[in-house]
Amino acid sequence: MVQTQQTRIERDSMGEMQVPVNAYYGASTQRAVLNFPISDLRFPREFIRAIGQIKLAAAQTNAELGTVDHQIAEAIVKAAQEVIDGKFDEHFVVDIFQTGSGTSTNMNANEVIANRASELLGGSRGSRKVHPNDHVNFGQSSNDVIPSSIHVSALVSIEQQLIPALEELKAAMQEKADAFMDVVKTGRTHLQDATPIRLGQEFLGYAGQAERGIARLRHAQQELSEIALGGTAVGTGVNTHPEFSARVCRRLSEMNGVEIRETSNHFQAQSTIDGVVEASGALNTLAVSLMKIANDIRWLGSGPRAGFGELEIPAVQPGSSIMPGKVNPVIAESLCMVCAQVIGNHTTITVAGQSGNFELNVMLPVAAYNLLQSISLLAAAVRNFTEQCVKGLKATSKGPEMVEKGLAICTSLAPVIGYDAAAAISKEAFRTGKTIREVAREKTDLSEEELNRILDPASMTKPGLEGGPAAG
Repeated sequence: MVQTQQTRIERDSMGEMQVPVNAYYGASTQRAVLNFPISDLRFPREFIRAIGQIKLAAAQTNAELGTVDHQIAEAIVKAAQEVIDGKFDEHFVVDIFQTGSGTSTNMNANEVIANRASELLGGSRGSRKVHPNDHVNFGQSSNDVIPSSIHVSALVSIEQQLIPALEELKAAMQEKADAFMDVVKTGRTHLQDATPIRLGQEFLGYAGQAERGIARLRHAQQELSEIALGGTAVGTGVNTHPEFSARVCRRLSEMNGVEIRETSNHFQAQSTIDGVVEASGALNTLAVSLMKIANDIRWLGSGPRAGFGELEIPAVQPGSSIMPGKVNPVIAESLCMVCAQVIGNHTTITVAGQSGNFELNVMLPVAAYNLLQSISLLAAAVRNFTEQCVKGLKATSKGPEMVEKGLAICTSLAPVIGYDAAAAISKEAFRTGKTIREVAREKTDLSEEELNRILDPASMTKPGLEGGPAAG
């Protein structure tokens, strides 16, 4: 026997709708559920938390300004806090691929909070003792609430998740740079042998990439800290108190420990998502940067006998179902896949950013989803890469052993015997399999003492003319 789900009747401006009896959402949300059966993608916890914070701060502000009854506002505050705490996540049911303004999700939040607040005041779900539009959404529009929720959730996620992960990566890379600074190896440009470099100097470069990634995110945070709230429908601020946005922003700043401020230009804040595109650009750059680091470490750990083998990568799991003893750089590979996802997400956000028609962008939900996914994925992958790969890296003897056999150390001969003569020595060494030192001993009048001084690999890892001119 087929059992039908129990329902109750809820109403919105379009009329009655049957809603699951235990649902905290109402008619508008149910319409969206039926209208957008597209995917299993939903707004993440970070976004729900942010929209709950906005509704809570709005209720407090409206009570303060006398625009919403104090008792109703107090119930909204309590209900919104429960949304912030994650108590009603399962009731945020609208697909990401919905109305471009995110109105369905704004109403989802309004209805959940209104129904819960109605319960707190002794009413039932659907009783509308607290009204989703007249009370919870007072002084607001989906057109300023949703972009504001995107900014707040991304700003806080970067601050609390991603930047701490990058700080840990930077510290781990700096620690390895210090530990590996005595390891002199062959540098590589164009995948060909170049002048010597210290393994620690390579890791110093990786630490610098992490440091600059943080700096770019800090700049993006400045853009995200400016929110559209207060512009209501088209940026004019119709139907809201002039002080509403500034007061809400102060409360949001206190809740999150980061600066959140009202935009100085509501018309740009609602007709574009330029700040979101810029933030995604910083994430895209970070993904590109991290992929370079991960691939370098994969290459440096390749082998262990038929590859470079200059690094020993932590063995975290068997590498093959058919080749016993094989170990693969799986943690670095995982990071690379996350980076690819983030780069793809940025393309979606870029296209979404172009969809600001006149007074409103109409791809807000998908931009929000991709931005928050990128932040979350990068934070998790960076932390995993740091803990399970970087901290366990060890230098092998292979790098230093290959320096003497390298051809590029002939660069330091060029200031002494000339570029052409040094090039001839390099070609002869390559043809015969001899070292640069051996051929130079045969082809020049330089003493052994002079050769030792000129061909000292360590001296070539420092700036100055002593190490010879640079070569590309």
